[in-house]
Amino acid sequence: MKIWHPYTQEATELPPIPIDRGKGAYLYTRDGRRLIDGISSWWVNLHGHGHPLIAKAIAEQARKLEHVIFAGFTHEAAEELAERLAVILPAELDRVFYSDNGSTAVEVALKIAIQYWYNRGEPTKYRIVALEHAYHGDTIGAMSVSADSPFTAAFKVLRLPVLRVRNAAELEELLSARSHEIAAMIIEPLVQGAGGMKIYAASDLRRFQQLCAEHNVLLIADEVFTGLGRTGRMFACEHAGITPDLMCLSKGLTGGFLPFAVTVCRREIYAAFYSKDRSRTFFHGHSYAGNPLGCAAANATLKIFETEPVFDRISAIERIHKMHLGGLRKHPIVVDVRMLGTIAAIELLAADAGYLSSVRSRLYHFFIEHGVLLRPLCNFVYLVPPYVIGPDDLHYTYEIIEKALEII
Repeated sequence: MKIWHPYTQEATELPPIPIDRGKGAYLYTRDGRRLIDGISSWWVNLHGHGHPLIAKAIAEQARKLEHVIFAGFTHEAAEELAERLAVILPAELDRVFYSDNGSTAVEVALKIAIQYWYNRGEPTKYRIVALEHAYHGDTIGAMSVSADSPFTAAFKVLRLPVLRVRNAAELEELLSARSHEIAAMIIEPLVQGAGGMKIYAASDLRRFQQLCAEHNVLLIADEVFTGLGRTGRMFACEHAGITPDLMCLSKGLTGGFLPFAVTVCRREIYAAFYSKDRSRTFFHGHSYAGNPLGCAAANATLKIFETEPVFDRISAIERIHKMHLGGLRKHPIVVDVRMLGTIAAIELLAADAGYLSSVRSRLYHFFIEHGVLLRPLCNFVYLVPPYVIGPDDLHYTYEIIEKALEII
C-alpha cells in the first residue's frame, strides 16, 4: 500500500521528505537535515513543534478518557474548552459546536445558517454570498463557497449555487435586491489565505457586517486561518470592531497537534433550534466530535496565551516582516508585498501566475535545498511562521527568499 499525499502531483514532484521529529520552529529530516518551518506546517502550528505543555495535556487526557460519544454525553475537557473560549470571544457568541477541521467547521456554519431560517419559517432564505478569491475548504459546502479554481474544476456539478461579490458596493446592490432569499454571507476576515493572501481594509469588513445586519442576513466569519493571533489580534474581526453571527476556528486551535474545530454562534441563532419539536434539532455530528484529546490540546494551546509572551513574539515577527518587505518591494520581479501580523506575502511577476504555475515548484525546491520550508502558492511566496521562530531564523528565511528571486 502506498500513500496518496494531499495537493501533490507525484508524477512531477520530488518524493515526500521523511520527517522524524520537530522542535520549536524546526523540522528534522530522517537524513539529519534541519528545516525552518516557515509556514507552520500549513498554518496550524502556533507555539512550536513538540511544545511540552500541549504534549503533556494530551498524554494525561489519553490516560483518563480518550473518547466518548458526544451525543447525549459530555466531559470535563469539552466543558473547560467552552469556558476558555467564552473568555476570548465576544459575549454574544455563547454557543459552541465541536467538529474535526476547518472545512467541517465551515460546513457546520453553513448548515446552521440555512436551517436557522428554515426553523423560523423562512425556507426561501437559503442562498449564501461569498467573496471573490475566497477559499473555505475542500468538502462540498466549503468548496462551493470557495472561488473557482483548479481545486474545484472537476466538481462543478456537485457545488452549491453561490452568489459572489467583489466589494461592499456589489454586496449592497445584491442584498437590496435579493436579501429575501439569502441566508448568510461568509468571509475570511481581512486576509484571504489560499486565494492569494489578499488583504483588505478593516473598514470593508465593517461595511460587510453593517450591510448584512441591515438586510437581515447572517455573517459567518471564517477565522480558521486568521484566528488566534495570526493577524496581530486574537481574532481578525477585532481589527474592525465587529462581532459576526457565526465564527469558525480550527488550524492553530490545538497548536498543530491534533485535528479539531469549533463553530460558535449567537444565542438567538441557537434559540431557533431549541424546541420541543424535535424536527428543529440540528441533525449534524461526527464520530469524533468533541474528542477529549482535541479538547485537551486546545485547552493547553489557549493556556499558553496566558502563560507565555505570545503577543510579544507576534509583534517581533511583525517588525521583521516590515524590515524586509520594504526592500523586497523594490525588486524588479516583485509585483506587490503585503502583510498583517505574522502573515506576509510577496507576489512575483510571472507569465503563468495561476495555481499550476511552474514558478511555484522551482521556488519550493530551492527553499528546501536551503533549509527552509516555504510552500509558494501560484506566483507568490508567503510566510506564516510559528510564533516561537527566532529572529535569526526569520532573517535567514528572508535572505533565502532574496536569493531565490535571483534564480527564477
